[in-house]
Amino acid sequence: MDVLYNNEPAQESNVRSYSRVFPAVFSRAQGAVLCDEAGNEWLDFLSGAGALNYGHNHPTLKAALLRYIEQDGVVSSLDLHTSAKHDFLAALGDIVLKPRGLDYRCQFCGPTGTNTVEAAIKLARKATGRKGVISFSNSFHGMSTGAMSASASFRRRKEQYLNPDWVTFLPFDGFTGMDDELSFVRAMLTSQGSGINAPAAFIVELVQGEGGVNIASTRWVQEIRRLAKELGAVFIVDEIQSGCGRTGRFFSFEHHDIVPDLVCVSKSISGLGLPMGLLLINPELDVWAPGEHNGTFRGFNYAFVTAAEALRHFWADPSFVDTLAARGKQLDGLLKTLKQAFPQSIASVSHMGMIAGVRLAGSAVASTVQQHCFDNGLIVETCGPDGATLKLMPPINIGEPELEQGLSILHAGITASAP
Repeated sequence: MDVLYNNEPAQESNVRSYSRVFPAVFSRAQGAVLCDEAGNEWLDFLSGAGALNYGHNHPTLKAALLRYIEQDGVVSSLDLHTSAKHDFLAALGDIVLKPRGLDYRCQFCGPTGTNTVEAAIKLARKATGRKGVISFSNSFHGMSTGAMSASASFRRRKEQYLNPDWVTFLPFDGFTGMDDELSFVRAMLTSQGSGINAPAAFIVELVQGEGGVNIASTRWVQEIRRLAKELGAVFIVDEIQSGCGRTGRFFSFEHHDIVPDLVCVSKSISGLGLPMGLLLINPELDVWAPGEHNGTFRGFNYAFVTAAEALRHFWADPSFVDTLAARGKQLDGLLKTLKQAFPQSIASVSHMGMIAGVRLAGSAVASTVQQHCFDNGLIVETCGPDGATLKLMPPINIGEPELEQGLSILHAGITASAP
């Protein structure tokens, strides 16, 4: 189903997707709530596909942006020096990187996550002099040609768009069900005759969002990191959706005691849903020549302003981290209750911090539950190669009552769909 604005013929391309699933004309949003023109309200557990970790129009972030606009602050600056960019870099270093013992240079790549993936692959190839990339089953890294080529996600792979000759896909943690999957991966990458040359890079999501909310174990992550180092390959972690607190820590890799070579960051880094993509680079790998990789909108200062304010308002405050942990624990408890209530309907539940996947019997059931949720005030996305998993991504600062209300609507949706 799709909605036509004022009953006019659709002027937007057929490529639109979310508007077909959620047929409303939204006009206002605040916190965890979206409103349409008629005043109907929905709890938003989609959160801009992960671009709105702090909810819609957070008043502190909005006020910072309005002040900057009122002062005629620079809007678009390419890679020129601006006060807004310097302020963001200072906040990123002081609040995020230094306290975690991380030493990265920051490359502003453009407005979206896929820009950062393209830059990471390109840089890894230059730094190593190699071509190949190791990616993993059910991965998703973006919709530009290079990022799509490194994405195994079935629903996204369109061979006519891809350049797959340089990508090798290996199983993500638990994909094959083999007892010792890691030994298989190691053998394929280190044994003569496997047909796989030493790669330029490994690229991995430690929490696969589009792939079905698949969460890697620490053992698997550390072994894959070790393999990359042994092979002299660049280890790229895609934090585009899992970063900025979504898993309960600022970066998902913090759960596994590793340090990637390159980190792709986008979506919620701006705090307010403004477009921004950046690549964190191990200084030893910063082999770019000036202007070798660029983009017109890599200097969007409105995003720098709200990003710096988000880091200061949330991540410089220890109580925010405590509240985030408490909310993640609340979600965990609600999910366990949900699974216990529907042992036949729910195949599995995966969860880390403030992202969760509820896998149902199939895509038809998931779509039915999704529609019931929408009809009753909850927006939730489906994911996974077969579309059978409901992906829950409420704002990470959502209130306790709103989180409970959202899970209550989901509970009612599964009840209504049960045979």
